[in-house]
Amino acid sequence: MLKRFLPKNLFGRAIIIVVTPVVVVQLVAAAVFYDRHLDSVTRRLARSVAGDIGFVAAALTRNNDDLARLHVLQSANQRLNLSFTLIPGQSLKTGLLPRPSSPLEALLFRTIDDRLELAFSIVNQPAQKHYLIEVAFERGVLRVLVPHNRISYAGLVNLIIWIIGSSLLLLTIAIAFLRNQVRPILRLADAADRFGQGQSVEDFRPAGAVEVRRAGDAFILMRDRIGRHIRQRTEILAGVSHDLRTPLTRLKLELAMLCDAPAKTEMKADVDEMERMIEGYLAFARGAVGEGAVETDVNALLDEVVGDARRHGGVVAFAGNGDLIGRVRPLRLKRCLANLLGNAQRYAEHCSLSARREGDIIEIIVDDDGPGIPEAEREAVFRPFYRLENSRNQGTGGVGLGLAITLDTVRNQGGEMLLDTAPQGGLRAIIRLPA
Repeated sequence: MLKRFLPKNLFGRAIIIVVTPVVVVQLVAAAVFYDRHLDSVTRRLARSVAGDIGFVAAALTRNNDDLARLHVLQSANQRLNLSFTLIPGQSLKTGLLPRPSSPLEALLFRTIDDRLELAFSIVNQPAQKHYLIEVAFERGVLRVLVPHNRISYAGLVNLIIWIIGSSLLLLTIAIAFLRNQVRPILRLADAADRFGQGQSVEDFRPAGAVEVRRAGDAFILMRDRIGRHIRQRTEILAGVSHDLRTPLTRLKLELAMLCDAPAKTEMKADVDEMERMIEGYLAFARGAVGEGAVETDVNALLDEVVGDARRHGGVVAFAGNGDLIGRVRPLRLKRCLANLLGNAQRYAEHCSLSARREGDIIEIIVDDDGPGIPEAEREAVFRPFYRLENSRNQGTGGVGLGLAITLDTVRNQGGEMLLDTAPQGGLRAIIRLPA
């Protein structure tokens, strides 16, 4: 349940790891301060106010002379930070104390009620920033205005400011440092993604913490090993191609010089099949080398592929949808689609090509009305040299490398390829490429 609410990226989780302890410590400190210190200070301030009111009330009671009472009130107003007013002939309306609006106010009411032995009433007047306390007095009412700052603890505001300010400061520092630590990981992920799409990542340099640098160094070593492997494979295949083409050429010349022998046709067919197999294998093995990705109008490229297919006698319908500009390898994509259309024309009467954009993905679909491929064998047909015995005619088929080369070409561009059933009942090939 907790994972559903946690951030998915490393930066967000790191922020939570840093912020959570800070917030918890601040809350615990605030709770301890309120429970231990603030409560005690507020209680003492309330007792002090209750004591001052009681002292003035006692002094007024001892002095029956009006002039003496006036001096007592003046002296109290000057020295006690309270405003006293004696209203003779008025009776106090007693009743239940009002409902406190905060824990501090409740503490104030209880403390004055405990310390003041006279009947009183208390009203908070926040607009005037004071409490109005009326005390029952002999032949009148003693009215006292108590400023809020006489009771409330000013350090509470400072505490809140320090808690919020320090938390924001720590959060800002944490975000700055964590962003610098996460940025090399994002660069490494981007480099790995571009390398997987066959793009050049020569500009990548390891950075960040030691562990991230080790991962970056490992990626560079892996990139170099793969590059060396591809170059060695290409060089070996170039040598194999030269060595095999020479005897094949001699065989073709000798066959051309032979008279009409009974086995000449079969021998020529075998030589042609060997040549096609060698060409197919070389095309498969060279799949990841050469062309780079460039900005391409995919609609125009598909139109060229359809035109080539129609010139070879194919019946192909084409439908583009919207703007399809993306970074692709145009020549390889063109060969890939030509391969798919060639298979469709070989085994079906009609085929269609369509394309559309879905967010950052360009989707290309090839449909035909042929026999299709059984669902159980749709994964296997992508294996090199795999041939279908039931749904495809082996005599007219290739060497089993067409779909393998197509899949390899699509994956080298960071895409994926799927096989499904077409609406016409044949095979549907779906190519999804990052735009």
